[in-house]
Amino acid sequence: MGQITQIALTMLGLIVLFLAIGVPIAVSIGFSSAISMLIITPADIAFATSAQRVFAGSNSFSLIAIPFFVLAGNIMNNGGIAIRLVNAAKVLAGKRPGALAITNIIANMFFGAISGSAAAAAAAIGGTMGPIQKEEGYDPNYSVAANVASAPTGTLIPPSNTMIVFSTVAGSVSIAALFLAGYIPGLIWGLGCIILASREAKKRGYVNEVTLTGKEKLKVLWQAVPSLLLIVIIVGGIMKGVFTATEASAISVVYSLILSFLYKSIKVSDLPRIILQSAVTTGIITFMIGVSSIMSWAMAFTEIPDMIANAVLGLTSNKYLILLLMNIILLIVGTFMDATPAILIFTPILLPIVTSLGVNPVHFGIIICMNLAVGIITPPVGTVLFTGCKVGGVTIESVIKDMIPYFVVIVISLLLVTFIPQISLFLPTISGLL
Repeated sequence: MGQITQIALTMLGLIVLFLAIGVPIAVSIGFSSAISMLIITPADIAFATSAQRVFAGSNSFSLIAIPFFVLAGNIMNNGGIAIRLVNAAKVLAGKRPGALAITNIIANMFFGAISGSAAAAAAAIGGTMGPIQKEEGYDPNYSVAANVASAPTGTLIPPSNTMIVFSTVAGSVSIAALFLAGYIPGLIWGLGCIILASREAKKRGYVNEVTLTGKEKLKVLWQAVPSLLLIVIIVGGIMKGVFTATEASAISVVYSLILSFLYKSIKVSDLPRIILQSAVTTGIITFMIGVSSIMSWAMAFTEIPDMIANAVLGLTSNKYLILLLMNIILLIVGTFMDATPAILIFTPILLPIVTSLGVNPVHFGIIICMNLAVGIITPPVGTVLFTGCKVGGVTIESVIKDMIPYFVVIVISLLLVTFIPQISLFLPTISGLL
């Protein structure tokens, strides 16, 4: 027990120290884990094993889907797809109070579902809708809050890179089941944002004066069909067993590339830049997964997850209290750690605990992804919050007041998903994936 405590404290202390002095999080995890292994094994074995774990952790067939989905998202972000989704969302928003903000939210759900990236949705849709809302007299802080709060719906509505990472770490959890499980939670999150944006807009007198004829509405919706069809192709193909999630990611690249060329919104000369940008993002994710495997191996070798599980279960055996405690922990973690490393670190620790309580791993996958999605719109890390504020031309300090009601709505949505498992499990169950 003394050695386990020493390893755990060494690992945690080094991670905190490295992060405090500005070392990148992936390097911090790798170094702290490798150094901690010196307590377990001799130096030559420790470092050789660390190198092997980096390779083994990143050598997974399912991870091939990540670079393709990242590339597809970047192509869509540059390929004229966003404006067509915005126009379709305008039709769906109609003349409701705050229709432009509602359009932003719906378009984020569409674009996030297609690209799988919350940051891309906040940048592409926020950059398109922000100037329009400003021209119509909307308060920029109100507009940015609606954009930022709804952007993470794309990490729940498939395809989702965080779900692929969770599936890889969890082992036997189906990516197809996770993809389907994310739909209803993502829609609940988005619907909550729509209700709040409309209510606030009514108070402020934001009314949509633009009216489209029936023919114009049909034309706009028809133009968005090719983009939205990608969701049907990807998820439908995976669900029906036509292709795997990895094969679906490659199809999404080809499909988005064809659309972008048909729309004449990108040129062949743009491709090297887009591919390089995607390669950098993929490299960061893959390296993070690799070095996190060292930590996972060290924790498994010393049975740290079992020790933590026994400690938690020793406090209470009430499933709902434990799930509530995990939500609190993950919400706090998400405020200073990106979703990918958090999933890699905490899944091996928390998953055994919840499965021992009878929680379905797919349900827990949605819980952890949803918790960490809140973190990307929360300071101090808050990548989507920073992106949305930059695109909207406002400061974080000025937008936080408008964000608070959204946080309340999102946390309520999270608690519903946590304590009503069928919200997540309904679609995978009726599809025969569970």
